[in-house]
Amino acid sequence: MTNPAPKVLCAGGAVQDIIMRVEQFPGPGAKVQASEFLITSGGQAGNAAVAVARLGAHCSYIGALGDTDDEVANTIAKTFAGEGIDVSMALRVPGARSSVSLILIDKTGEKMIATRRDSGLSSATVKDPAAAVAAIDAVLLDNRYATLTLPICQAAQARGIPRVLDLDKPSPADDALVMGSTHVISSADAMRESTGLKDYGAALRRFGEVYKGFLAVTDGPAGVYWLDKGEVRHMDAFKIEAVDTLGAGDTFHGAFTVRLVETNDAVESMRFAAAAAALKCLRFGGLMGAPTRAEVDAFLKKNA
Repeated sequence: MTNPAPKVLCAGGAVQDIIMRVEQFPGPGAKVQASEFLITSGGQAGNAAVAVARLGAHCSYIGALGDTDDEVANTIAKTFAGEGIDVSMALRVPGARSSVSLILIDKTGEKMIATRRDSGLSSATVKDPAAAVAAIDAVLLDNRYATLTLPICQAAQARGIPRVLDLDKPSPADDALVMGSTHVISSADAMRESTGLKDYGAALRRFGEVYKGFLAVTDGPAGVYWLDKGEVRHMDAFKIEAVDTLGAGDTFHGAFTVRLVETNDAVESMRFAAAAAALKCLRFGGLMGAPTRAEVDAFLKKNA
């Protein structure tokens, strides 16, 4: 008898991504020719939700979108629903417009991003956090929308289910959202800025003096570092030729959360997540490059 698919709630931001592929980023006042163009949906929680759904889990999204007459918000919701994501809990903010990002991807797969967020989105709140997590196995939280995600975290904590935090915005270790999370996986920049330390080992130890849950930092092709009983461990990233790194970190967080529910093994979950992120980087188009479960399993078997 097979175990039921994990039920994961992704809470936080979703945006419309306008993406162009260029040979190199333009300088001030310069023009460059784009070789590829795509409009899709994205955002920290949005990208992660697509990754979760494609990996075979039951995924729900909760976050602040524009008003019901906002075509960008309607397109985002339609895109997620098309991926099999439950968007019934998405919040439509009266008078607001959904966030939009303008993104350039260069020949190395590196990205340059400008984002506009309507001020009304940041203050959106969830009416019944307990109901939102009632049938969920784990929550994945975006710390750029703490007003929305903190009550979700607290409701999930009351149920005793995993709370995985995507630490993309610098934050002190004693922040309520951090302290309420069971697993904190930070971007490299966020960890450096949160601690004021450049060295990952020193930064993890400093952050870990206060936060006592699972703590890791991802650094793209340099792999992932984590704290294990005070010792810093490292896992290499899979070696690939990146085409598009947009959404790779979000894919990592989504895949980690799915595998954590399945195994309760953080190290195994990081390896699974690293494979999913590597596969995403091989394809242009942001979240449209997120892999399926069969693709990740095959990749791990090949790279055993």
